[in-house]
Amino acid sequence: MNITKVFISDYLAYKAGRPLKIKELADELNVSKKEYVKFRDLIKTMIDQGQLVKLRRGRIGIPSEMNLIVGVISILRNGIGSIILDTGESVQIPRTETFTALDGDKVMVRIEVDNEDERLGKVIKVLERAEQNFIGIFHKGENLNFATPDDRRIGRDIFLAKGKTKKAVEGERVVFKIDIWDDPYRNPEGEVVERLGFPGNAKTDLKTIIRKYDLPEQFPANVTLQAKEADKLFTETERKRREDFTKDIIYTIDPADARDHDDAISVEKTKDGYRLGVYIADVSFFVRNDTILDKEAFERGNSVYLPGLVIPMIPESLSNNLCSLKPNLNRFVYSILIDYDSKGKMLDFRITEGVIKSSAKLAYEEVQEFFNNGTKTEGISRVAGSLKRARQLAAILQKNRLAEGSIDFDLPEAKITLGEDGQIVEVGNRVRLEAHRLVEEFMLAANRAVALHVFRLGQKFLYRVHDRPKQEKIEAFSYMVSTLGHRFPASPDIKPLHFTRFLKKLKGKPEKEFLNELLLRSMQKAVYQQKNIGHFGLAFSHYSHFTSPIRRYPDLMVHRLLKKLVNGRYPDKLNKNLDTIIKHVGDHCSETERTAERAERDATKMLQIAYMADRIGDEYDGVISGMLNFGFFVRLNEVGVEGMVRLSSLDDDYYNFDEKRFRLIGRQTGRIFRLGDTVKVGVLSIDIPKSELNLFLKESKKKDRQPSPERKHKGGKSAPKRKRRRK
Repeated sequence: MNITKVFISDYLAYKAGRPLKIKELADELNVSKKEYVKFRDLIKTMIDQGQLVKLRRGRIGIPSEMNLIVGVISILRNGIGSIILDTGESVQIPRTETFTALDGDKVMVRIEVDNEDERLGKVIKVLERAEQNFIGIFHKGENLNFATPDDRRIGRDIFLAKGKTKKAVEGERVVFKIDIWDDPYRNPEGEVVERLGFPGNAKTDLKTIIRKYDLPEQFPANVTLQAKEADKLFTETERKRREDFTKDIIYTIDPADARDHDDAISVEKTKDGYRLGVYIADVSFFVRNDTILDKEAFERGNSVYLPGLVIPMIPESLSNNLCSLKPNLNRFVYSILIDYDSKGKMLDFRITEGVIKSSAKLAYEEVQEFFNNGTKTEGISRVAGSLKRARQLAAILQKNRLAEGSIDFDLPEAKITLGEDGQIVEVGNRVRLEAHRLVEEFMLAANRAVALHVFRLGQKFLYRVHDRPKQEKIEAFSYMVSTLGHRFPASPDIKPLHFTRFLKKLKGKPEKEFLNELLLRSMQKAVYQQKNIGHFGLAFSHYSHFTSPIRRYPDLMVHRLLKKLVNGRYPDKLNKNLDTIIKHVGDHCSETERTAERAERDATKMLQIAYMADRIGDEYDGVISGMLNFGFFVRLNEVGVEGMVRLSSLDDDYYNFDEKRFRLIGRQTGRIFRLGDTVKVGVLSIDIPKSELNLFLKESKKKDRQPSPERKHKGGKSAPKRKRRRK
């Protein structure tokens, strides 16, 4: 039978011009009795896939002709769904009309309302489920067992039949799958596929994140084997082919507990100014294109850094050994040497394959101690002169970059320390040191120069781009800060320099961190793509990612592209397919990066909440970071975690929510709570499974609640003052 799906669709749409029964369609297409069963199965497959729709009285038709559309549904936390059409338009699905659809499912939707103001639809059929496994809390009932999903978009408990629980116990976090859910008036039925342990335990929480985002814990055996065999490529012949930097003073600066070192630096004085050397692990030499090792690295897209745990992009035999720029060992690098004048203007640069022997492995804190007090460790002593020059050059480059408008968000980064047993020892904020900024400055310079190099050649490339903010977001931000007594231009011609000047004015103000984060949220997401639109946030016209090939696949690809630019152009065979290759890598790695960011954020919050679990009654200083009609969020300064003060816990007045000005106002007292206000709060209660922290205002605390015993607090620079409340 030579009849295709496309032919059937076209025939029903254009030739028949009306819905037909399967037998009628078979007769019109001259399908023989011998081929009829195969033809009928093909029609049923098309119905299952949403290419055809079955109507009353057994007729089949084309969905688009029946006011039906097929697409992937996205469901928000409030239960409202939407489908994005090929035209870019969207159809909204009210929460009561999503049928049994879950986020990411392929569904068939009937258009119910279609006018200039809105397009509303109703899910009439789930064609394909997006996910097989979900995560939730197991509960054991008298007559039946069920799981309460962590994902609130599901909105239903999942019934679990006896024999399908893997002997899970009450309150345990489990992975489950949904077997049956075809009736929106009944709960889904499913089964437990894995027991993760009890929430609040660090190991369980990290495993939960790994399962939630489907992160790969292990490498396939053949990938691990190929990685171990890569050391055979480290030959004397290859070493002699490369430029020799082994006599130069080169060093790495990383976190004290870092196990992989993919970048090293050197700074020399020249007659015109400075020469900066940025030496990057030559991962592309060992991870060859289109090998199983390369395919695995591409699928992962990037390493994922969870508290106390790294899920690497490439096996540790490479990331922590052969490609890691360890001291006193010959290592292959892909380098860029940049010459600057004394004022930081770039004069020239060159990119070359080389071999280095790092003189020292330095930690950020170690370097900062040298900058602050002149303290010299053994490693610092070997490179002290170069470090002083590096400090001078970094300060010049940073000053120039900020003057050009580059936005420097100064946001606290969460720090979570786990003990050897995997349990949480300390929670707080990581201090951003001058030593961090020094390395960042040099990496930015290298990434910028590499992108400029290819742009000048007029060749295709994978850029790291950051589009200008959308006008509606800028206007929303401008209005928001105006309610807090600040001014920010909402001009369509907004430039990075406007953001830089605004942030500078916030220095020393208590709402600085909150407004920094608010401004960051108004920005677009940076992505990887071929079209160079520049990097708005950095105020760079050309930018790429070159400096982290151990943990980012785009950097690995950039290395390969640079090496292929023989005589300033790519080989014809590569150039022919490069548009498709760059788009494929850019789209995929932009998505894996977003997944990693969500996983890291969720893991941090989960462990922060677990850390606060036995701190009921403890008091902290914080800043109001969010406002809703039933309460407000407060970020605790010392530990970095965010919790909520609910209106129901405020006993001094009744409060009205002023939605336009993002504030709560007391009816009798006139007391106002607004975004950015500093407050003193205490821990009221914790819901570990939901990762929720409930707070109370110190002035409105419940008098009959007892504080927890006095304990040493390790969550910041100093322990917050705690007072016992009267009984």
